[in-house]
Amino acid sequence: MTESAGVAEAAVCLQLGGVIAHATEGVWGLACDPNNTRAVERILAIKGREAAKGMLLIGACATAFDEALAALAEPVRAQVLASWPGHVTWLLPGLAYPQTIKGGHSTIACRVPDHHQARQIAAAFGGPMVSTSLNRAGGMPVLSFVQATDEFACEVDLVVPGQTSGYTGASAIINLDGTVVREASS
Repeated sequence: MTESAGVAEAAVCLQLGGVIAHATEGVWGLACDPNNTRAVERILAIKGREAAKGMLLIGACATAFDEALAALAEPVRAQVLASWPGHVTWLLPGLAYPQTIKGGHSTIACRVPDHHQARQIAAAFGGPMVSTSLNRAGGMPVLSFVQATDEFACEVDLVVPGQTSGYTGASAIINLDGTVVREASS
């Protein structure tokens, strides 16, 4: 399967309510439509993750998060925009997202990834998509296509061929007040 065919197939799968495994900057992710409760619940079951932790969304570009960004003061908005695309996730106002995505929080973790294929999948899907690390809760994240296929092919609808873009782990997560919730791996 070519990269463009994988992107197109992934987008259709997401639009139909499926769950995919895909590469991101430093680890592999599980993705679905954030507005499809059944798909979100499948990801939670695959990971063994508590719903109260919430989910992360990625978008093809910053405009995917226009509503949340519009609620920010200009200096904060400029700081967020300057970090995207990048290996930085921001906790933004979660006004438009279902509670299944926000978990027990009033914010939503959002990123425009520094990974070309992940942005292409989000663009082809047509909006932000859930993208959480591909691993069991408390376990080490998946780092390769072979590992994703070996460990999760039977639990997802599609493993999109690809590779990480060289980071060694998950993105940084930052509150709007500048507090670092999680350090990025380099």
